[in-house]
Amino acid sequence: MKETRNFLKSLGLPAGDAYSLESSEKRFDDGGQYRFEVPGIQGPKAMEALLDELDKYQIALHRVTQTKGIMMLSDQEIMSMVRLAEQEKLELILAIGPRATTDTSASVNTPEGVRMGYRLRGQEQIVRAVEDVKRAVSFGCKSFLVYDEGCLWLLNEMRKAGELPVGCRFKVSAHMGQGNPCSAKVLAMLGADSINPVRDIQLQMLGAIRQAIDIPIDIHTENPKSTGGFIRHYEVPEMIRIAAPIYLKTGGSVAATHSWDTTEEDAKKRAKQVSLVKRVIDVYYPEAIQSKKE
Repeated sequence: MKETRNFLKSLGLPAGDAYSLESSEKRFDDGGQYRFEVPGIQGPKAMEALLDELDKYQIALHRVTQTKGIMMLSDQEIMSMVRLAEQEKLELILAIGPRATTDTSASVNTPEGVRMGYRLRGQEQIVRAVEDVKRAVSFGCKSFLVYDEGCLWLLNEMRKAGELPVGCRFKVSAHMGQGNPCSAKVLAMLGADSINPVRDIQLQMLGAIRQAIDIPIDIHTENPKSTGGFIRHYEVPEMIRIAAPIYLKTGGSVAATHSWDTTEEDAKKRAKQVSLVKRVIDVYYPEAIQSKKE
């Protein structure tokens, strides 16, 4: 294995998983090591309830992610969510849809279909996904959750060509199944602005991914039952230390599934989960630097 490991190192990649758990010296532009992200906020009412509840906890939120798909939102809902994001100085990420789960293909709903993830089937779905992005951009949204490598590449090419605003950001979903430094590097090369690895990624694997890329890593501190139901709060201090800059995706355990239709009451429960993670950070890694607002 020595020759293989040496070749990986010659490419600027780690030779294996980072069992040494070295501290990351990389940071967000403002010097922060970590930011909070709450996923699964599907509409403006849930978003407003989440923000109101986090104000009570006096915790800064940096990202809100909608996961059901842009096509499931009305124009007014998109505009309301964009307005809330601007008021709170946070990043709003809308999921690109159509995607595999809403296609006419049955393959994604079969036992074998899990290998497909949420990837797009056929060029017409690519065209529709781009139209979804253009629609959201017209209402002021600039950040998008991407489920397909080809779609990511195309959106990045459109951004470079001026077909999409240069300030657009593309976040790669965990549903694409990436879990190693080589895959992370490829996605960064394709234009990803942050990458969400698989939910059960171990610390030594996470540390190796950080060595391979400079862009932020998005990591689930907990998950819906449908994707494992993990609650990893006590690992968060180490996640920050070895993988900064990192977005802590928190509140997922409130939901049963990825596209759970979060109620206002659910949103308050997600806010509580953020407060629980913040407590663990404050107790076990108090010197960790939380990033400022966007």
